[in-house]
Parts: sequence; structure tokens; C-alpha cells
Amino acid sequence: MEASSLPAALELAAGGGLGLSPEKRAVLGASLPLLQRDYRFQRVWFWGCIQGVRGAYYLAEGLGLDRAAPRSRLYSLNCVEWSLLPPATKEMVALAGQLKGRFQGDPSFEYDYTEINAEDAERLFEGDKEPIIKEETRLVATIEQIDTAVGIVPRGAFVKTPLGSVQENRNFEGLSLTEAKKLSSYFHFTEPVNLKNKTLLEKADLDPSIDFLDSLEHDIPQGSWTVQLEKGGTVVVLRSLLWLGLTFYHVPVTKQYGYVYFGTGEKNLDLPFML
Repeated sequence: MEASSLPAALELAAGGGLGLSPEKRAVLGASLPLLQRDYRFQRVWFWGCIQGVRGAYYLAEGLGLDRAAPRSRLYSLNCVEWSLLPPATKEMVALAGQLKGRFQGDPSFEYDYTEINAEDAERLFEGDKEPIIKEETRLVATIEQIDTAVGIVPRGAFVKTPLGSVQENRNFEGLSLTEAKKLSSYFHFTEPVNLKNKTLLEKADLDPSIDFLDSLEHDIPQGSWTVQLEKGGTVVVLRSLLWLGLTFYHVPVTKQYGYVYFGTGEKNLDLPFML
């Protein structure tokens, strides 16, 4: 969610009982604009918080002109001092995906590599050194997994230019209440997968400048999203059952939307048996 509208956005997404204390909100309100200035980001999004056993990671993302370009991710342990995270790689995601249990809250914490598949470990670490997985690596991979799986935006909020870059749609005035209650009105804000498999007949009714992402209606497993009306029916809230703690909100017929994550960073692997 936008750092500039953080207090109001957190109120809209707080229906599940998760959020930040007034002190943390005040500190973030002062530190995020400085973060945007120091790193020269065009926009800064407050991504959320991953709660560990001994501490919590507060996370932010920096964006440039092209919204489809890889985002810079940063974390803080106190909402004041921010550290830039390295880019996520496929090897890091595959390796960290095998780790189980809670985060510790210490970026330098080292996980026991003996429980990880040896072949995956060799791909990430070169030479004869013992493979060591730090919690910082797991943090990067987890953010990447969550963004890819459940990071979403309303249909029409972004447009794809003829040159291939993705920018905010200045003409976007929000979804109608009827459209806002449909899963098909929301897109994964990541590289499309299902769209490439559609036939020419299925693509005929799509607007290539707007419908260039995958919609939520075909997510697997079916039923992994809940859609609710809150605040007296004025806010549409989507919650992920696959990554518990991910909340998306949109105020129909306005430009107000965003998502935030408050959780332990663990995927709900039992979801197929719960549906």
C-alpha cells in the first residue's frame, strides 16, 4: 500500500484485527518519505510485517517509472533504519521453500542445511564451502513468493504502453461495486502465466493495454480467496487463505486500493484439505 496514505489505508485493511501500533505508524510516517528521498524511488509501498520468534521484519518496496520492473525491497527491525535486500533468484526461492517453521527475527540467523536437498544447495553455493542459509535469504525468497502468488491490483489500475513498460493508469477511477465483488476484476501484479496459454478466441475480447495480467478467477486451488464487504459495504476486502495475513482492500469508484501482509511468512499448505 502507498506509504503516503498509510494511516488511512491501514484503517481500511484492519478488519481482520491485524495492524500496527500508533507508535509504529508515526515512525513509519516519518521514515518512509526519507527512504523514498534517499534511494530516489518514485514511489514507496509499505509491504507489511513478518513476525518472527524474537523480533519482526517491517518491509517496504521501492518502485521506479516502470511498475513492471523488479522492485527494490527493504527491511527494518525498528521502522527507522532500513536495509536493502538482494534481488531474489529462482535458486533462493527453491531453497528457502524447503525451510519450515517460524522466522527468528534475526537476519544473520543460520538455518541447518542438513535438512535441505543437497542438489538444491549445490546450485546456490559454489566451491567446497559448507552451504549456509541465512534468514535474510529466506526473507527475500518469502517476499518474492508472496508477491508472485497473492500480490494483486484492480483491473485497469495499470496500463501497458506500446513500448512494453507498465505505468499507472491516470484514467482509472476505481471499479464499480458490482465489478469490485468479482474475482475476475483483480489481477496478479506479476509476470502472467495463464494469459499466455489462452487461445486467440479467448483473447479476442481482451484489451491488450489493460488485460495483460492473470486474473484471480483461475487461481488454484479454487476458493483460496475470500471477498467481503466491510465498513458498511463501502470497502471491498479480499483475503488470501493460501498466505494467511495477506489483505487487499479497494474502495469502489475511487482510486483507493492496496494490499498489506501481516503474518508469520508461512504458507498454508493445509488449504486443499480445508476447502
